[in-house]
Amino acid sequence: MRIAPALLAAATLLAGCATTPMARTAGPANVPPGMQYLYGSGEAAALSEQAYNALVDSVRAQLAKGRPATAAILLPAANGTSAPGTCGDKPYAAVFDMDETAVLNLGYEYNDAQTGATYDTARWSRWEASGAEKVAAVPGARRAFVALRAMGVTPIINTNRNAAGAVPTARALAFAGLGDFKHQETLFLKGDADGKSAKDGRRAAIAARWCVLALGGDQLGDFTDALGTTPAARRRSVSSSAYADWWGRRWFVLPNPVYGTGLGSGWDDTFPASTRWTDPGDAASVAQPK
Repeated sequence: MRIAPALLAAATLLAGCATTPMARTAGPANVPPGMQYLYGSGEAAALSEQAYNALVDSVRAQLAKGRPATAAILLPAANGTSAPGTCGDKPYAAVFDMDETAVLNLGYEYNDAQTGATYDTARWSRWEASGAEKVAAVPGARRAFVALRAMGVTPIINTNRNAAGAVPTARALAFAGLGDFKHQETLFLKGDADGKSAKDGRRAAIAARWCVLALGGDQLGDFTDALGTTPAARRRSVSSSAYADWWGRRWFVLPNPVYGTGLGSGWDDTFPASTRWTDPGDAASVAQPK
């Protein structure tokens, strides 16, 4: 899921090394570390394969027990909380984000790395329109989609790409080898269902028609919009009793150190005061008053 702005500087700091953008004509000396990891490393590929293997195994195990009563999509409940949707006799589906979950936007990220340009909606729209053949499937996605379809489970894409770009978006998915997707049936785009960029409305519309057995995404908003708005709140929420049992069972997260809500935490969010260590062998630290 592409979220503005693209925080490449934050990704670089996350990896422990800051770089200074070079002139557009020259390009950077090195690939930004976050991009090296996600797009170039075996470790990121292994994590993606692992997530997709686990998702397919979970779906297979659910079906082996008979028709599930509840879905993997949480819907608002009358008491202000949320509860799983019901399955009934609806057809089976699994719902995925698109960008950096099902496809890797190699062409766009190459342009980002080379130019140092910040995210803007017009440039992203141009990418959607012209970059369909500059993507690749996320490792594990193609095999997983084939396996799901063989079990009678339909992959559905729920993405914040623009509704105006439905045709090239479907073309990108097909080019990546993920199959055919149809807008408003197996492809849901920003604004569909409720006019919002948040995804709960689209998930509710999908859950009304499908028994959703699993969700895959690279951002917390790919699973529910209720996990908080700050890094600290989101981190607390994912381990709360309301959500902890969903991860790795019905919700499956893929790696993305390049952009999105996973980046941007401050010192206090990342390193709680009670955990901070000062090296007693550091002369500057030793000189500090106790």
